[in-house]
Amino acid sequence: MIMLTLSAMLLAVGYATASPPATQKDADESLVGAWRSRVQFESGAFASVKDLEFLYAFNEGGTMTESSNYDASPPVPPAYGVWRKIQPRVYEARYVFFLSKAPKAIADITAGGGWLPGGSGVLVEKITLAEDGKSFKSTIRLDIVDETGKTIESNSAAQGQAIRITL
Repeated sequence: MIMLTLSAMLLAVGYATASPPATQKDADESLVGAWRSRVQFESGAFASVKDLEFLYAFNEGGTMTESSNYDASPPVPPAYGVWRKIQPRVYEARYVFFLSKAPKAIADITAGGGWLPGGSGVLVEKITLAEDGKSFKSTIRLDIVDETGKTIESNSAAQGQAIRITL
């Protein structure tokens, strides 16, 4: 009798603490995952770039990484940031990247110098996820400051269209 009662209690505790399985609807409404986006700035320094693409990794817990097809020109690291859900299928992301400044002369490179810090940029993106969870559209605002913190570009605007990267 004791064994039967103990088994029933353990079974009840197991069911009470188990997480329900994720449904397709949950997956369709989540930004978590990898994405590829085409981005077109309408104003600012990047408006002339017609083939800009971003790759994103949105992580559970609200952190993210973004990299573009221009990260090597000039060399810059990926952007890092945070994201949050603000409405059903609507998200906001804020991420920061560093800019690089080219060496003034070739001698600077041979003397052990190279690309130097050139400021940073902050992107704020409002993302609207499609109902099927396989794509999103976004609006992006960009602010850039130089290495002293002086604003050199403010409120540049862009539109993005992304697709989820899947197996």
